[in-house]
Amino acid sequence: MSHLFVRNLTFQSNDLDKEATLMLAFDADIEGLYEEFFPVVWKVSKFGETGPYRTRVTYTSQLAFSKPQVVDGNIIDAETAVKINVSERTTLSEANDVYHFSPPQPGASGVLQAVNETGAIQDIAVGFMSPGDLMPQPALYFNGVGDGSHVTARFTPILRAYITSDYQETAIIRGAIDTPVVWSQDLAALAESTTWTLTRDLSNGHYTIVQS
Repeated sequence: MSHLFVRNLTFQSNDLDKEATLMLAFDADIEGLYEEFFPVVWKVSKFGETGPYRTRVTYTSQLAFSKPQVVDGNIIDAETAVKINVSERTTLSEANDVYHFSPPQPGASGVLQAVNETGAIQDIAVGFMSPGDLMPQPALYFNGVGDGSHVTARFTPILRAYITSDYQETAIIRGAIDTPVVWSQDLAALAESTTWTLTRDLSNGHYTIVQS
């Protein structure tokens, strides 16, 4: 089992000169993205035009599979979930309308796997546990997983930031985001707690995020 870690990220701004909405998602280019699976919006935060603003997020590296509940393109909750580590696999089954993930067993090296043995097509999400939450925060969404099929996920915690008001938290992102990435970091490579400052160039309107 790999060493678990926590990352506390603070994003802040001061006198941006224009209101901005910061959106965070784990949507780094991975084989199968927007075809076999879709990223899920993690956080959306607004930063005002004048004065100081700050938002904090916490990531933990304890991964988990869940059976998501989806309403209008948003993952509103999970019916059940199981913590899982890299190189493990679990099986989703159903009995009397109750879904259950089996205790994880050793699986293929370097990936997470979930097998659907419910007898029907299912949606499955992979995400991470959040402090104080019973259910995991979804990061990647797999829909239409056939009975007898399995989900194979290679999850690297590369978090990206965008300035866009087109999304809300827990929304399933169905296609590539059409605004530039303003920040991208592999959370595993960061210190436990970091602070990042959002600024806007008044001459061209471009946003940047740099470590404080």
